[in-house]
Amino acid sequence: MAEQHEEQIRIVQETVAGKEITFAHVMGSPAPVIYQKLGLNPQLDYRQSAIGIMNMTPPESAVIASDIAVKSGNVYLGFADRFTGTLIITGEISDVTSALTEIVRYFRESLGYVVCNITKR
Repeated sequence: MAEQHEEQIRIVQETVAGKEITFAHVMGSPAPVIYQKLGLNPQLDYRQSAIGIMNMTPPESAVIASDIAVKSGNVYLGFADRFTGTLIITGEISDVTSALTEIVRYFRESLGYVVCNITKR
């Protein structure tokens, strides 16, 4: 009887120790389905709303970033993951943009992080 081998895929994920914000993006007026699929607050005026998403290392930095975000304006903390370094916030476009700007500024000027530019669409 011949041996059967199932093909297995091996995924290796590496993070390099460093202090950086690698991704910061503001999605203006996203479709309501995006909120629903991400499990975010559906009680929003979608015409003026935005989703802000960031990724940073070390991943625990997301805790600091979430604190800055909620203190910087009227934003809703949708998701903060201290294991992957992902932060998602929602609110009005101006508030989300201000929160991401404040996070990037603080991390660059006070914590000495390498930061990316904030992109918008």
